[in-house]
Amino acid sequence: MRYLKSLNKYFWKYRWRFLLGILFIIASNYFRILSPQVTGYVVNSVEEHLRDNREKEAGLKPSESDHLKLEKSEKREYDILVRVFITRIDLLKPSFGQKVGICGITLLVLALLGGFFMFLMRQTIIVMSRHIEYDQKNEVYGHYQRLDLNFFKTHSTGDMMSRIAEDVSRVRQFTGPAVMYLINLVAVIGFSLFFMIRKDPLLTLYVLAPLPILAITIYYVNNIIHKKSEHIQALLSDLTTNAQESYSGIRVIKSFVQEGAMYQFFQNNSEDYRKNAISLAKVESIYFPSMGLMIGLSTLLTIMIGGIYVIHGTHHTDIGTITEFVIYITMLMFPVSAIGWVASMTQRAAASQKRLNEFLNTEPKIDMPPHGLKKDIEGNIVFDQVGFTYPNTGIRALHRFSLQIKKGQKVAIVGKTGSGKTTLAQLLLRMYDPQEGKIEMDQKDLKEFDLKNLRNQISYVPQDVFLFSDTVSGNIRFGMGSGNEEEVRQAASYAAVEKEIQDFSSQFATLIGERGVTLSGGQKQRISIARALIKNPKVLLLDDCLSAIDANTEKEILSNLNSYLKDRTAIIITHRIFALFDFDLIVVLDEGEIVEKGTHRELMEKNGYYAYLYDLQQQKEE
Repeated sequence: MRYLKSLNKYFWKYRWRFLLGILFIIASNYFRILSPQVTGYVVNSVEEHLRDNREKEAGLKPSESDHLKLEKSEKREYDILVRVFITRIDLLKPSFGQKVGICGITLLVLALLGGFFMFLMRQTIIVMSRHIEYDQKNEVYGHYQRLDLNFFKTHSTGDMMSRIAEDVSRVRQFTGPAVMYLINLVAVIGFSLFFMIRKDPLLTLYVLAPLPILAITIYYVNNIIHKKSEHIQALLSDLTTNAQESYSGIRVIKSFVQEGAMYQFFQNNSEDYRKNAISLAKVESIYFPSMGLMIGLSTLLTIMIGGIYVIHGTHHTDIGTITEFVIYITMLMFPVSAIGWVASMTQRAAASQKRLNEFLNTEPKIDMPPHGLKKDIEGNIVFDQVGFTYPNTGIRALHRFSLQIKKGQKVAIVGKTGSGKTTLAQLLLRMYDPQEGKIEMDQKDLKEFDLKNLRNQISYVPQDVFLFSDTVSGNIRFGMGSGNEEEVRQAASYAAVEKEIQDFSSQFATLIGERGVTLSGGQKQRISIARALIKNPKVLLLDDCLSAIDANTEKEILSNLNSYLKDRTAIIITHRIFALFDFDLIVVLDEGEIVEKGTHRELMEKNGYYAYLYDLQQQKEE
């Protein structure tokens, strides 16, 4: 239960709706609890009427003491409203038929009042739980957005989807139905016990004798349910991850003819989940037979012991009292049987909330300064003795890296795979922070900037291009959130993809499949470049984003960038050498360190590593 304490903020937020719900639950059960008393009064009236008829037929007159005794029993320990009701009927002195009719109408009115307040109860408590579910999903999604890149590298997409969907849904079952039935249980048991004890304490004790056994059973089974629920949620997360990866990688699966292997893998995971879910269902199935058994024993004890009292005329017990107790036990049947259901939902919610708390308590390692700098950047960048090692793999990406880039310069970062090129872009965007040295932007430490303000002024095209399931225009516009059609077309033109988009069925309104599956690799890269260019950034980062583009299109894009990048700082990361692009500086990386730097002409004259890479590239092209 301690894990559910984090939900208190939501209960406080919706406290008025919650309090009204509690009042409606109490009101509903109050009117329902009056029904057994009115029914008991009717039964006693019927008994009195039948006895009077028998005595008349025998030529006897009922004694006054019997009438007084009956009158006392009718009014003894009833609720004040029932006592007022009986007094009014006595004043009216209706016939027997009229009395039964009035009582029948009264029972119908009490049922309608109880049902009306039950409707209001659901409109407050259940609706409150939906609001909490909405807030909690937003909180989880918002926290996802805050977390650093390393978190997403160490957590599977399926697990994160399971938390925001399955876990939040199970918590809603607690904040809604479980809380409602728990309060209802307390109200019903409270009212029933109060009037049962007032009516006959000893009979109440006998009737409720089986309940301690029930409590022990519930406590024992709850512990089992909690452990099994936690394990099942983890298995469901694995199953979701398996399915998500299969859907995303379906082309690879089909091309390698691994449908059977993947199906078997999914089937094994699904079988584990099925076995554990069935095991939990078997444990939960203990509840309802146990409830039915205890309720049946209580009803049996009520009739048996109450009947003995009536036969022997002891304890001032009458048939009306037995009737009331049987109805009380019947009313207790659903709330008491719901103890198992409530306990199960609570345990499952606790297991889910524990998983959510573990996630929500994860603090992003990239700190946002409380009063970060919000200003227009110029594009003067300094890497000062930067060192970085990836925390999840231990691979050292950069070592004592120092570089100065002035405003408006076009810089190429060249090197083989794994030399640390992409790490530079991610450090500049503060996806990670360097463990050694520092990075400055316009003579200010990068950590001093407001993170959103900084990233808004930098456009980044990653090497693993990602497109959304949206229109072509929507994907390009994603870079700035708005933008008219002319700006979209201009960005597409710079990226040398406008002509191809015009040939699409709906042109810029054409819907792109998930992750851009309906497009070629080159089209996806160019649309991603257009997305970066429409943003009109101060700094442009291109990370090996021309790898799937043919030579002629590459020349066109580079030619367009020559004019577009005027007065903008650009860092183009590549494993290829663009001899046609006039770079102000070319930096050659190897194993996280700068081995050469200079212009294309200077580096070719040195006849070093850069010249070697260039000659190798020329040979491949030839």
